[in-house]
Amino acid sequence: MTDLSAPTTAFHVYDTTLRDGAQQEGMNLSVADKLAIAPLLDDLGVGFIEGGWPGAIPKDTEFFARAATELRLRNAQLAAFGATRKPGLQASADPQVRALLDAQAPVVTLVAKSDIRHVQRALRTTGEENLAMIADTVAFLVAEGRRVVLDAEHFFDGYRFDPTYAVDAVRAAFEAGAEVATLCDTNGGMLPDDVHAVVTAVRGAVGPVGRLGIHAHNDSGCAVANSLAAVAAGADHVQGTVNGYGERTGNADLIAVVANLELKANRTLLAGGALRDATRIAHAISEITNISPFARQPYIGASAFAHKAGLHASAIKVDPDLYQHIDPTLVGNDMRMLISDMAGRASIELKGRELGFELEGQADLLSRVTDRVKRSEAEGYTFDAADASFELLLREEVDGERLAYFDVESWRVIVETMPGAPHEANAEATVKLTAGGQRVVATGEGNGPVNALDHALRQALVGCYPQIERFELIDFKVRIMDTMHGTDAVTRVLVETMDLGAETTWRTVGVGPNVIEASWEALVDSVVYGLLKAGVERRS
Repeated sequence: MTDLSAPTTAFHVYDTTLRDGAQQEGMNLSVADKLAIAPLLDDLGVGFIEGGWPGAIPKDTEFFARAATELRLRNAQLAAFGATRKPGLQASADPQVRALLDAQAPVVTLVAKSDIRHVQRALRTTGEENLAMIADTVAFLVAEGRRVVLDAEHFFDGYRFDPTYAVDAVRAAFEAGAEVATLCDTNGGMLPDDVHAVVTAVRGAVGPVGRLGIHAHNDSGCAVANSLAAVAAGADHVQGTVNGYGERTGNADLIAVVANLELKANRTLLAGGALRDATRIAHAISEITNISPFARQPYIGASAFAHKAGLHASAIKVDPDLYQHIDPTLVGNDMRMLISDMAGRASIELKGRELGFELEGQADLLSRVTDRVKRSEAEGYTFDAADASFELLLREEVDGERLAYFDVESWRVIVETMPGAPHEANAEATVKLTAGGQRVVATGEGNGPVNALDHALRQALVGCYPQIERFELIDFKVRIMDTMHGTDAVTRVLVETMDLGAETTWRTVGVGPNVIEASWEALVDSVVYGLLKAGVERRS
């Protein structure tokens, strides 16, 4: 295979998050969303940003109209996506082709049929007319001053059925002036060896004229591998989406493709060395799309460099590279130590260092913490997903006492259901505690017992610790442990809280014989940890 590190001239990194990525189930990007994402893609250093299909989708027409005055891109050029002219029309007379010009984007990407079966059954025209549609549309747009990329739709499947016709479609585009012919694995079913063989054959058939690109879907789980195989065979234009967004199982994850080429093949593809910002940018885009980041996403996922087993921790303590394929900071990520019943003393020591505690040489302390973690997890606790609770546990062992901003005297919850409304429950909670030297009794109401407890606890503490008003519960997960015990099973609750002022989040865990007691423990830990991180001193 061709050396992946072989130099190319101005390799094309082409992002299609705003068009192909937006076709993902459950994603609905507004024009404002697209205008917010485009500068982030530009910061990532990609060369091209495909904005959508003007003329066919009203929102995309509006996006390009606003982009002309509102976007100031430093690294990327906008690309408008559309189709070749319709059968029997002049390119200059086709309304959708004219709409591509009206979008004012310097680059136009045309999707064209390269599988003769699609030409005959979907377009219902002849193979000769389809080749003319490609050539006419490309030539017209080039004459109007546009850079043209041809997306050869269903290319690999078409090549398997009729390789001569598939190559003819690519050749027609190049002869008309297209800069790039992108070979699309539209159905996403190819394997890397086959992709490499086909790209190699096409390169040989069309000669050195024009660039070959790759557009891979992930239906076989090989989109990134197929993209790399195409590059190894000579492709120097790669398309993909941030976070692998896209319909069905998604597109090639562009960050993973680029990271592999930059960090493993010693290429420089992104402008300004922006790979170090990849994690931040990908997560910022996740916030806009309102799709939670995938923790196990290669390179930039929260778990990409998270280590749980004690054996790993022992080696990482000596040399982090022993269990990591790259330095996480190269993609803006970081190593994390997870604390669980699999943890050994090395894990605890490294996690303590991550939290600001130097535990080296404190064998007794490390043994106590390790034993306590193992006992707690045996009871149902989990600390790999609740760093805040682990830090409170560690502080307790270091200081010899539990950190407390208040002392709870008692709490209770009453749940009332009304006849005729069995699915509506009003809950009332009462909390008695001492904070700042004052005994406080507070009552809170909610749409359930946990919600009522949360309100009552806040009301009891806000007078002494007004910072609590910034804390907001943003996620709540319940798991029943040992379900064979039925209603007598142990319950575990994970709570995620955000400090709206500092824009930080943390997770705490509680375990109890029922969801209310488990929730109370997690809520109390959440408040204590939030006050600690806010720099609040305990009022006695």
